[in-house]
Amino acid sequence: MKIPLQYQRTEYDCGPTALLNAISFLFARREIPPDILKYVMMYSLDTFNKHGEACKEGTSKMAMMFLSNWLNQYAKIGKLSVSSEFLCEEQVQIGEHSRIVSALQQGGVVVLRVWYGCGHYVTLTGISRNAITLFDPYFRQQPFRKDGIVIIKNKPCTANRKVDLNLFNRQGKHPYSLEEPKKREAVILFNTITRKTPEDTIEYFL
Repeated sequence: MKIPLQYQRTEYDCGPTALLNAISFLFARREIPPDILKYVMMYSLDTFNKHGEACKEGTSKMAMMFLSNWLNQYAKIGKLSVSSEFLCEEQVQIGEHSRIVSALQQGGVVVLRVWYGCGHYVTLTGISRNAITLFDPYFRQQPFRKDGIVIIKNKPCTANRKVDLNLFNRQGKHPYSLEEPKKREAVILFNTITRKTPEDTIEYFL
């Protein structure tokens, strides 16, 4: 069975939480080996803040890149039918011919770094013609003041936000914007058994 996605426990663990949520979205609980949890937590939260305090700058780009590669190696030994791809900088965009959009159309998920008061990881889980559904691990109850962002309360196993597509590509620091190219990063993940072929997907013209 699929289980509800999780919220981060501190101000800093959005990265590992978003990555583990991606795994939970793609696989049933009985399919997920427990060492996935062990190693994701071991290799994330690898930063120090300006005061030298461990973990308080969250998870670095290098750690997310490493975990993406680690998952591919993990799949090669037959532990989990997962595939992963790390994107950064200009590779990370949401629009026509976007690898992120294609992945969502094929049943994949995307751990995406966005702006949410600071650099923040969320898990993209679905797409329609005008919006992306995602699970934000930062718990929030109040509605957003900005049009185009809706809180979803009745889909705990798939999404808790719906965000208009055009909001991701805004310039400046706005909720769920991608920020400047040099700060962009994403991890695309698939369950290789359930992944759809391009011929089986609906193409949205953005």
